[in-house]
Amino acid sequence: MGYGSIVSLSPGSHYKKLWIALGIVVVASFAVLIGVGFRAIRSGPPIPSRVITADGQLLFTGETIRDGQNVWQSIGGQEIGSVWGHGAYVAPDWSADYLHRQCVIILNSWARQQGFPTFATLPFETRAALQGRLTELTRHNAYDPGTDTIVLDSERAHAFEQLEKYYADMFANGRNEYAIPTGALTDPAKQHEMAAFFWWTAWAASTNRPGEQVTYTQNWPHEELVGNQPTGEEVVWSVISFVLLLAGVGGMVWYFGSQQHVPSSGVMPYEDPLLGLKPTPSQRATVKYFFVVAALWVVQVALGAIVAHYGVEGGGFYGIPLAKWLPYSVARTWHLQIGLFWIATSWLATGLYIAPAVSGVEPKGQRFCVNVLFGALVAVVVGSLAGEWMGIEQKLGNLWFWFGSQGYEYLDLGRVWQILLFLGLVFWLWLMWRGIKPALARGGENFSLLMLFVAASIAIPLFYGAGLMYGKRTPLITAEYWRWWVVHLWVEGFFEVFATVVIAFLFTRLKLLSVSSATRAVLFSTVVFLSGGIIGTFHHLYFTGTSGAVLAFGAVFSALEVVPLVLVGFEAWENIRLSRGTNDSPWVSAYKWPIYFFVAVAFWNFVGAGLFGFMINPPIALYYVQGLNLTPVHAHTALFGVYGMLGLGLMLFCLRALRPGLAWKERPLAIAFWSINIGLTAMVVLSMLPVGLMQAWASVEYGTWYARSAEFLQTPLLTHLRWMRMFGDSLFAFGAIVLGWFILGLVTGHSFHKTEPVAQELSKSKLAAQC
Repeated sequence: MGYGSIVSLSPGSHYKKLWIALGIVVVASFAVLIGVGFRAIRSGPPIPSRVITADGQLLFTGETIRDGQNVWQSIGGQEIGSVWGHGAYVAPDWSADYLHRQCVIILNSWARQQGFPTFATLPFETRAALQGRLTELTRHNAYDPGTDTIVLDSERAHAFEQLEKYYADMFANGRNEYAIPTGALTDPAKQHEMAAFFWWTAWAASTNRPGEQVTYTQNWPHEELVGNQPTGEEVVWSVISFVLLLAGVGGMVWYFGSQQHVPSSGVMPYEDPLLGLKPTPSQRATVKYFFVVAALWVVQVALGAIVAHYGVEGGGFYGIPLAKWLPYSVARTWHLQIGLFWIATSWLATGLYIAPAVSGVEPKGQRFCVNVLFGALVAVVVGSLAGEWMGIEQKLGNLWFWFGSQGYEYLDLGRVWQILLFLGLVFWLWLMWRGIKPALARGGENFSLLMLFVAASIAIPLFYGAGLMYGKRTPLITAEYWRWWVVHLWVEGFFEVFATVVIAFLFTRLKLLSVSSATRAVLFSTVVFLSGGIIGTFHHLYFTGTSGAVLAFGAVFSALEVVPLVLVGFEAWENIRLSRGTNDSPWVSAYKWPIYFFVAVAFWNFVGAGLFGFMINPPIALYYVQGLNLTPVHAHTALFGVYGMLGLGLMLFCLRALRPGLAWKERPLAIAFWSINIGLTAMVVLSMLPVGLMQAWASVEYGTWYARSAEFLQTPLLTHLRWMRMFGDSLFAFGAIVLGWFILGLVTGHSFHKTEPVAQELSKSKLAAQC
């Protein structure tokens, strides 16, 4: 989402109409998201108080299942394999894996009863009959709501005993092909509890909802042995989403083409409007934030290389037994958490920088408060990362949830650190308010843009707070619902609105855009984006125990999320035009590389969020590819390609404006920019995308379990493809190091030209123009 694609629309648009449209979109969308979401949670798969055999023997209780969910969370949760398709990609999806192994155990047992060694050796007609028997047995819903009990047949009870031993051995002795280290879980009681949780997730994935012929997870995962195939709803709503996408794209192009395009009015200044303006104390205090951003980014890139390498070497890193000290689950947890930390820090620091620039007033004590917030941020980052390592290593006992890792992807940090981060965001909001308040009091043409700035600032702590809506014992379906409020709405929604407003302020401050054009553009793009983005949250929840209504709304509105991306090419070219300036404004070239990072945002927005996002978003597509490597293709190109590039661009923009009188050495920036973008492209095209496509084929042909199995992923071709990622990763890491070295040089001075500062160059250019 950006401003560039519509900056030149006719000035006949009215703010009032856009504000009304935004209000209607937000209210209506959240009404659907909350109403449909809560109904889906209430109709989710039950956790029974008891699971017993037909002869009354107790297998385990509902508390055992809940305890097992907590055990799974405490050892890494979604960072060590996945459940219902959400999580990491090296180890199996435990729901699909348990279900398939249970089917094989039962079918082989029946085959031996008929005198054959295995199910595969039976005649075709007999196999078909036994498979039909297994489907009927497994999909029958034996839950009795009156007694809150599930009566389990002897076949599945016997399979549970075998699989409990299988998973106990796996997590006690480790599995190199799944990057599970020796000693990951050795307590027999906890092993039993986690096996019960795996059983429940597989039960929900293979048991029909009451009165329906579809499982609690909409027949996911694909498993032919129990008749888990795509439903009619998944096919129909996918087709509807394709049609709506085409209609939306056509409508957007039609609307854009119908507008009168006028050039930006006004004369661009001869000199940089920021040149010679002395940064306020609080603005100077934000510099340390950006150095932390650069340092965290370099560390995150290094962890990404380690995580990717674990996929081919298991517990080692080029022969070094790194997993002894840094298991895959810890490395991936840190990789994701540090990524969110540095991206969010860049955006928040930009907000702190821009507030006094907008109002022209430095609130009393603002510098001290900015420094206090910085200290709190460092404490949360260091404390949460240390806690995650200790929690996953089982060194925190029952305190794992509070100080260790919660086990939910992107929200891994312990609850204490999560609360502290939330309070830090509220404190940041207060700092923003006191910085912007004088400008609001003045009113004027900036008022609408300022109000949107305030609204987006309020949304940042508000929607991060959604992650506090579940607890340690909350059922998985409820935790997933609120988790995606944070991941989708906080990161992909309102943080992006906030960043768009910030960029508009920066460009209007530099006189590169008029305030009226920027305001209309930001309001319009926010309306269009949120009209699909809020309800589009449901596309993450298709197969997490939710109903068909979630699938329908998610399919339709996630398609609409892609519609505004059709115009990102205009945004990219508008940014390039702004970066070039004119003969009368040569100072604009000083902002060339920060603006080029915004150009990269537009490109990856279309490719990562648009093409790769819609490739997996329709229900019929996600049914087969959820939890496969096409998901990280989208994640890397959208999360880093859009939000990471945006964070880097904002960082460079603010650092440029904080030292406007000194000329940068641009060669390192050029090397870093192209290395990062070419490296990201290479890691996707040479490795992640072909691996994901081959997994998709395996999932369609044989089932989800096979696409995630070591038997498939450890084949020579797949191994070679994963090794191919090394080329893109290395180039990307090189770019990260160069950029980090450049940022460090802004302190040491080696990133500045010793002569010909910008001020001198501009004076010469101005003199030449006057002559």
